Amino acid sequence: MLEYLRNAADKPVAKILIGILAFSFVGWGVAEWIFSNVAGDTTLVRVGKSEVTMQQFSLEKNRQLASMSREQQRATYADPALTQALNDKVMSTLTTQAMADNRAADLGFVVSDAQIAREIRDFPEFQIDGQFSTYMFDNVLANSGYSEASFADVLRRQVLRGYVLGAMSIPVTVPDFAVEAAYDARYSQRQIDYVTVDFSDFKVSDPTDEQLRTFYAQNPHVIPEQRTVSYVLIPADMDKPDSYDEAYDQAILVEDDIIAGESMSDAASRHKAKYVSLGTFGTANRPVDEILTDNMMKRIFDMEEGLESELIETKKGFVIVRVDKVIPSHNAEFDAVKKNLVNDWKRSEQRKQAYVRANELLVDLNKDGKLVGKKSATVTRASGAPLDVLSATFNSEIGNNSIVNGQNSFYVLHIEKEILPKADEKKMSDIRKEMEKSINKTIVDDYNAFLIREYPIKVNEKVFNRFFAK
Repeated sequence: MLEYLRNAADKPVAKILIGILAFSFVGWGVAEWIFSNVAGDTTLVRVGKSEVTMQQFSLEKNRQLASMSREQQRATYADPALTQALNDKVMSTLTTQAMADNRAADLGFVVSDAQIAREIRDFPEFQIDGQFSTYMFDNVLANSGYSEASFADVLRRQVLRGYVLGAMSIPVTVPDFAVEAAYDARYSQRQIDYVTVDFSDFKVSDPTDEQLRTFYAQNPHVIPEQRTVSYVLIPADMDKPDSYDEAYDQAILVEDDIIAGESMSDAASRHKAKYVSLGTFGTANRPVDEILTDNMMKRIFDMEEGLESELIETKKGFVIVRVDKVIPSHNAEFDAVKKNLVNDWKRSEQRKQAYVRANELLVDLNKDGKLVGKKSATVTRASGAPLDVLSATFNSEIGNNSIVNGQNSFYVLHIEKEILPKADEKKMSDIRKEMEKSINKTIVDDYNAFLIREYPIKVNEKVFNRFFAK
């Protein structure tokens, strides 16, 4: 193919993305250490018949890093959340490409060497004075770490991806009647009458113990499941082989002592590890601790009482977790919540009385069309009345009478009439663009869901967990 390129250097060319060339290839010299006995298997995930390897991940990650400014790169290296976001983006890019590869193969799409040659020759970065330059081509590939064959393969996959996904970028034409209907729905106004019946307008006396107990039986306060947890941390710089190996050997000794019956605190002390008692907590009130990631919390709340975990690799080192006690979810004792129940009971009674009054007003409105103490307003979907009233107004028919349930009030509502908006070409144009974008997104999402069903993603857990150790 290179000979084809050199011989056709004077012909016109087509544009391709330069991003894939704007970085230096990073080797994987530590793969043998990182993956130990699975070094021969570098597959992170399998997508249908395709694979995403750790080498592909590294190459794509460096490409995306190279497209960032130096400030963005420094921020990404320093912030674990940004690093994770980048990793997620890279995996999304690679799995999407793998699905496109599968689909292109199933559809029988082919990209010839001649087409790839034309694409390359047309790229400005490979030209001098508007002509293809073999010197520029060789120089850019040398700096990027690509061979001619690997670069051609990347470009071929991009072209195939365009074949598979290109149709998704074609805009959908939205009919005029749909735009007009959306415009009328968004900008129409309604004229309403309503009365506010506040809960606080009704006075109630303090409840008796019997009333409180009856109320609590109907409205119990549930305390969620809690767990008492401790752990041993064997610190290590997990990115350095010597530190990793030393900590691993130490962790095995700690684990052996615990299995032999020694307490976690004693085993930690014997081997100069860190012992931490996290105390008792639930999923909603986890303590601040360096190892308590979302994945660790899930693991902890899946464990049984009295058991220790296996060795867990984290970014801080090796961890052994123990669930010392499990306290199942249960109803709080009446005496412990009695004081809080008084206010809850009073509010409940006020709400009942407010509803009775609102219902009386609604009966009179339905009977003779009169609404005592009403307030009249012309409202939009976003202004002119309380939000609960606005929501009910635009979700009900014209002429409807109803009671609207608010947070601190009931509203008795009558919808008098609708006022359609005057035509506004600018607003209608904006709505058309918005609808086209929404429809295109729906099509893309549906097609993506089809690809996921057709080419399911399977994670190679052993390699993936080592590569992305938490």
